[in-house]
Amino acid sequence: MSRRFLTIVPILALAACSTAEQRPRLRPVVTAEPQIRGDVWQGVATEADKQRISRLGLAWQEALQDAQRGFGREVEAEGPLLRPRAALPRPAPTPGSYNCRLVKLGKATAKAVAFERFKPFFCYVEVEGDLLTIVKQTGSQRPAGRLWEDDRPDRLVFLGSLALGDEEQPVAYGEDPKRDMAGVLERIAPFKWRLVIPWPQSSSKLDVFELTPVAQQPQ
Repeated sequence: MSRRFLTIVPILALAACSTAEQRPRLRPVVTAEPQIRGDVWQGVATEADKQRISRLGLAWQEALQDAQRGFGREVEAEGPLLRPRAALPRPAPTPGSYNCRLVKLGKATAKAVAFERFKPFFCYVEVEGDLLTIVKQTGSQRPAGRLWEDDRPDRLVFLGSLALGDEEQPVAYGEDPKRDMAGVLERIAPFKWRLVIPWPQSSSKLDVFELTPVAQQPQ
């Protein structure tokens, strides 16, 4: 074997070692699907309430059919409040005090009335951490709950429960299925919102709360 060959072999070996050291090591890459907004509230909602919200369109259809049979003028007079596709962009309400009133639509029982309007009351929108909350302030039945962002940008999802009688606080959502409430909050006009509760645990098929800011906000 010639001296020239013996000289080349170590050089080639060193070059191979140098290339191996410079080559970057491949590392496993872990990827995760980005969480969508709807995943958050659906992780909180009960199965029954997820079903109620998913059937919101059917609730509107059946409730309006019932009401328009004998209360067509009353339904029409409510304007966008009782129009299923009235939602506008930017649904989040400003924190503060609101005039609220309730309209019940549809007959969940044979003896129920298909259209009912109730006297106005006060409710309050507050900030709780990263979420908004809605609380009915007066009356023997006082809904309260949190508003969650949804995949649809024109609505927020409401998950709450009902305080009864002299109770200072409602039971926590999910503790008593008979008191749980679920629906969507939508903006339907400048300074006007509605909270729509499909398939409520009452005699109606759809409960619609109208919210308008109190002109003189408490300090």
